Amino acid sequence: MATFLYRIGRWAFRRRRLVGGLWLGALVLAVAAAALAPAGEEEDLSMPGTESQKAFDLLDERFPESNSQGAEARLVFRAPDGQRVTAGKNRAAVEDTVGSLDGSDQVSSASDPYASGAVSEDGTIAYSTVTYAVDAADLTGPTKSALESAASRARDAGLTVEIGGSALDAEEEPGGTTEIIGVAVAAVVLILALGSLVAAGLSLLTALVGVAIAFGLVSALAVPLGLTSTVAILALMLGLAVGIDYALFITSRFRDEWARGGEPEEAAGRAVGTAGSAVVFAGATVFIALVGLSVVGIPELTKMGLGGAGAVALAVLVALTLVPALFGFSGRRVLSRAGRPGSGHASPLPTAAGRPGLGARWARFVLRRPGAVLLTAVLGLGAVALPALSLELGLPGDESKSVETTQRRAYDLLSEGFGPGFNGPLTVVVDTPDSKDTRTATDLVVKTVRGVDGVASVGDPVLSRTGDTAVLTAVPRTAPTSGETKELVQAIRDAVSAVEARTGATVVVTGTTALNIDISEAMSDALIPYLTVVIGLAVLLLTVVFRSLLVPVKAALGFLLSVGAAFGVLVAVFQWGWAADLLGIEQTGPVMSLMPILIIGIVFGLAMDYEVFLLTRMREAYVHGASPGEAVVSGFRHSGRVVAAAAIIMISVFGGFVGMSSPTIQTMGIGLAAAVAFDAFVVRMALAPAVLALLGHRAWWLPRILDRVLPNVDIEGEALSRHAPASGPGAVTGPGAAAPQFPVGRR
Repeated sequence: MATFLYRIGRWAFRRRRLVGGLWLGALVLAVAAAALAPAGEEEDLSMPGTESQKAFDLLDERFPESNSQGAEARLVFRAPDGQRVTAGKNRAAVEDTVGSLDGSDQVSSASDPYASGAVSEDGTIAYSTVTYAVDAADLTGPTKSALESAASRARDAGLTVEIGGSALDAEEEPGGTTEIIGVAVAAVVLILALGSLVAAGLSLLTALVGVAIAFGLVSALAVPLGLTSTVAILALMLGLAVGIDYALFITSRFRDEWARGGEPEEAAGRAVGTAGSAVVFAGATVFIALVGLSVVGIPELTKMGLGGAGAVALAVLVALTLVPALFGFSGRRVLSRAGRPGSGHASPLPTAAGRPGLGARWARFVLRRPGAVLLTAVLGLGAVALPALSLELGLPGDESKSVETTQRRAYDLLSEGFGPGFNGPLTVVVDTPDSKDTRTATDLVVKTVRGVDGVASVGDPVLSRTGDTAVLTAVPRTAPTSGETKELVQAIRDAVSAVEARTGATVVVTGTTALNIDISEAMSDALIPYLTVVIGLAVLLLTVVFRSLLVPVKAALGFLLSVGAAFGVLVAVFQWGWAADLLGIEQTGPVMSLMPILIIGIVFGLAMDYEVFLLTRMREAYVHGASPGEAVVSGFRHSGRVVAAAAIIMISVFGGFVGMSSPTIQTMGIGLAAAVAFDAFVVRMALAPAVLALLGHRAWWLPRILDRVLPNVDIEGEALSRHAPASGPGAVTGPGAAAPQFPVGRR
């Protein structure tokens, strides 16, 4: 692999104009495709195979007229203190507001709260349901303005009015203050780590090119593939983080190789052959883990995984081709001033000259006290992971939105007026083999469901056109995301099983609340198997890369500790509310059910990034005769600073998404930032060298039979010493040809 990538690096350096032109063309095409493509729609989560999803499919078949309905809005009215919405003046204001909408463009109907019984028992709150003929994405600006104007008219009459429903839902748009701050922090870290504005700008530029292409492709394919804004934002988040890191790793190695006295083309080839090999492996692990999310069986999770995997693949391709091409354009300016010829320093890296750098000093500190460092790291991560034992999974709704939004305020008003379960009704579907038996079976189901503890009310059943299917609504006494509602769903399913046995009918419980509960349970059930697959993959890949048994086991156990600590942070913030105000979290509740598996998949790949980039330098030193302790110091001397900078960049990028209003993105940003921080600075920087120090030579032991069977991927680039001459002044860099050198006067 190293030899192949070495040739790619040299080719990209020589043909930099061609490579740059190709990537520029790809960028223009992706942006143009995104600009011309229609906007995608936000789709509801589905989970094929669950009872609730089967019921949804049955409803689509038996009640096809329900599929023709488009977006929906709820105008929620509240009377002034001490008054009722049924009072003459207030009632007139409500009816005037509803009447202004009924019959308007794109509006199918607007219900009268007084005729439909949509008034609370105390008479203070009422709501009108506005149904549109088109989906939310197709609602025009004037239609939305008419809805907001109607609400303003009622407010002018003294009523409190809030708007809920899907009509005002909009895709989350990337780009905001916190994301900009995250990118700015990444830029500062790059400048400090590389000591060159050009080198820092190169890493940012290449990452942005890859992200722009990935984001453009996701946007262009949003409609044909049903991709949501969450898929696009995940691609943006991952592509930006790994794109900067991969460019940083290759740039650092290029500067190191060039500083040894080699020529720039040779240095570019060696950088791509060595650091590029690690980039390919690291990117492949992220790619495999994300693609593996498709086995869970949730279409939205599959799309998120494939979108993120595509962004990572683009980041790898950009790092292997565009980065070395830009080396050719930037010349000596990619080096720090201290590392340029004539500066009096032999290396562009500040830590390579003079006294040992911070990385080497830290490594020696760990080597002197490996037991104490290991114990402190394990106990610390274990303590942070303790809240994960209370992990509860769920799916967020309007209750998790900011209290500044009208949707959240409408949700709260409906809960206040009609009970907390009103926002999460359960749908019970009764399907009979013979339409003659439908009424008898349905009446028995209604009686049974009303008798279940926790049910506030049961609505009148509605029959299908064929008469063999009935639908009824059961309103829980508790909120949609509460544990009591989850128990209620199971209690209803257990209770109606007796009706099924007695009548022969099929009775299923569905609705958004039930579907969310089923998805959360399915995700909980899939968590351990998926984690087992990921851990097994990690051990296998690292065994091939490092040709060791104990190093992969150590890496896998460290990965478990960092993921457990990240889950602990999610529980503490999103369930318990610790630092929620500081982070802008408006509502505590269950952790979004998609997050654990998604974070495991992403963090697995990122953890392997740091493991590979840090330990390849250690193994490189060890196989060349260094003692185990010296190998650890060598790894930190060459890679510690870069890995630390890469981790800070990732934390900044992920943390920058905390400011978005989407609970999904907030959870993802906090979870990934915490996981990267724990994995990079505790597991890889402290736990890993401590374990290697305690193991000594045994850390690099591999049974002879495995040594013969396992392929040699040569991630350290040993083959380059046979296929390419060593760097040095006057070295020949290719068969019969010398690499071009930059003019001395170029800066």
